Amino acid sequence: MAEAARKSSELKGIGYEIFIGTLSVLSLVNIVLTYASGDQALVNVLRTMDALLSFIFLIDFTHRLFTATSKSDYFFRQFGWADLLTSLPFKQVKILRIFRLVRVFRLLREYGLKRIGRSLVRDRAESALVTLLLMGVLVLEFGSLSMLYIEEGANGANILSASDAVWYVLVTISTVGYGDRYPVTDNGRFLGALIIVIGVGIFGTFTGYLANLFLSPAKKPAAPGAADATDPVVTAATDAPLRIGQLRELMAQQQATMDEIERIIGSTDG
Repeated sequence: MAEAARKSSELKGIGYEIFIGTLSVLSLVNIVLTYASGDQALVNVLRTMDALLSFIFLIDFTHRLFTATSKSDYFFRQFGWADLLTSLPFKQVKILRIFRLVRVFRLLREYGLKRIGRSLVRDRAESALVTLLLMGVLVLEFGSLSMLYIEEGANGANILSASDAVWYVLVTISTVGYGDRYPVTDNGRFLGALIIVIGVGIFGTFTGYLANLFLSPAKKPAAPGAADATDPVVTAATDAPLRIGQLRELMAQQQATMDEIERIIGSTDG
């Protein structure tokens, strides 16, 4: 029982864990790309994205620490210390981010693929939010890298540095488009058009999520110790007696109606 409670506390949500796991993979890939790339401008883009990922990991560490059943257990036994170190901007400890990936993989494996699928389908709004956040990070990084690679050596180009590329992709994906930075090559314009389309989709989905969040009726809080009503197994178990009771009530109403009709007919014949 205590072990189940610990795992439940450690698991912060299927979509959330997948999001953190994917960012952990991305951060490890960025470490390899940083050492493999010979272009300093591209390396600067990777370092900028690494700073963003470090900030996200720091928020994740803070969230896990304050929501843990036992803070000392999380920090020492669940590798919270590694979460903290990998949130700091020191390249010597970034390899420890593999601990995040191992924990996410272990939690999801214990949860099971079928339950993961049901949870993602059931919590469609959360899944959509996680997906668009992940897409935003991926487009920001790889869009900046690709745009800088395409435009850097072109004649008349104005996207020449990491800050230029990240700024262009950021204002483009947010559908603002200041126009101070723009691609001059055909490949760059095609990539820019693709980023615009993706940006519209991301922010359209985000707007729909916010509308659903603020306008949908609030859920009634469950009683302490009550089972999760959204669980398909619990729903099937609780709905069956309810449907049987409704059927019996309907049959009783029909019988009462038939008795009333017979009474009326009998009084008329008399």
